[in-house]
Amino acid sequence: MKTVLIAELGENHYGRWDVCRGMVEEVAAGGATVAKFQTYTANQFGSDHKWFDWFRGVEMPEEVHFEMQQLCGELGLTFLSSTFTRRSTDFLVDRMGLRALKLASSRIVDIELLEHVNARAEQVDTVYLSTGGSTIEEIGRAVQCLGSIEHLSLLHCVSQYPTEDHNVNLLAIRAMQAAFPGIPIGYSDHSRGIEACLAAVALGATVLEKHFTYHTRMPGDDHQGALTPETLAELVGQVTRLETMLGREEKTPMPDEQMALSQLRGKMLEVDFE
Repeated sequence: MKTVLIAELGENHYGRWDVCRGMVEEVAAGGATVAKFQTYTANQFGSDHKWFDWFRGVEMPEEVHFEMQQLCGELGLTFLSSTFTRRSTDFLVDRMGLRALKLASSRIVDIELLEHVNARAEQVDTVYLSTGGSTIEEIGRAVQCLGSIEHLSLLHCVSQYPTEDHNVNLLAIRAMQAAFPGIPIGYSDHSRGIEACLAAVALGATVLEKHFTYHTRMPGDDHQGALTPETLAELVGQVTRLETMLGREEKTPMPDEQMALSQLRGKMLEVDFE
């Protein structure tokens, strides 16, 4: 599979690190490319935040970061995490040695953070930037801020959990391709099922990101639109087949057509109906 498939564990482990470990193992078995986490502390949001208690329960301690990074390496996965502050960026880059970072949709207008990530370009060569809730102009400013990053991918995204079908707006991928030629465009999906991901690949998405869970009916915003072990394996198989079917951007007879062309293009006799 050529498409980079990021399985987002996010907060779906409920702060249970045995559950998180099991999820990483399932993600690897299902054929994903990357296992993604989130690096923050509840205190970064402030104790008066509406979701402070939830954040405190699911924040991933530093030692668990290293445990999951090691597990990902053992299973052939790339460890990736979203950074939300300069401090978390420095932790991921300096202490964990990451060369790739994820920037969530909420950070696309955080110029200070974007410039800080860009300033680390000697160590960070890959950034995945989600674009939920943003305009082409806002994306353009973010791209300028990240101008030193060698491998930047922009992910079309809708910040609704789960995303209803009428809001998915996959043709935004084409708008982003036109606005940012030369920058790979991907898709971060929060819709139900795998259909939107397949359509995104057909439109040229080079990266897919989707939450992962054990069951879509588990409590929480990120479960209904998530992959399960079964649908992850199905998505990998379907994307692999779709990549084969997409072929290449040229119109020419396929090798397996050649044998039939002489017969198909033979002269037709002008005869009456019997």
